[in-house]
Amino acid sequence: MKPEVVMIGLGYIGLPTAALIASNKVNVFGVDINPNVVETINRGEIHIVEPELDSAVASAVKNGFLKAGLKAQEANTYLIVVPTPFKDKNEPDISFVEAATKGILPLLKENDLYIIESTSPVGTTEKMMDYIYAERPELEGKLHIAYCPERVLPGNVMHELVHNDRVIGGVN
Repeated sequence: MKPEVVMIGLGYIGLPTAALIASNKVNVFGVDINPNVVETINRGEIHIVEPELDSAVASAVKNGFLKAGLKAQEANTYLIVVPTPFKDKNEPDISFVEAATKGILPLLKENDLYIIESTSPVGTTEKMMDYIYAERPELEGKLHIAYCPERVLPGNVMHELVHNDRVIGGVN
């Protein structure tokens, strides 16, 4: 399976989003740093509690549209859905977003779509764009870069992913 979408982060937002995309017969490769999470998902099981998620993941894995691993694979779309905890003085920590971006840097190619879905401070998308282009100058102006923050409540994620309005902001 060559994935069309790579989901970096398989937590409370990433896994439901990956399962929803995969339920539409799109090949999704999910990436997580926790081997137990990867193994659980590849068995068609879940590691978090969320209504309807268990059946969505089981079906997506069984039908071959969802697979997980510890390292990203090449795709056309990359979604960054990792934690952004607070550091001291309520300052957001974007180190996970930076690490996820660094992990896909060698895989990026012309016309790829890169979306940060993690809740991030203003300017993070531009900061990641600058980082990508500093490391891969041949791609400057040739990627589609956007920010689309998640807007769901635990306990109703599968419904809200489909029915909530979303805002997406593009850099280019």
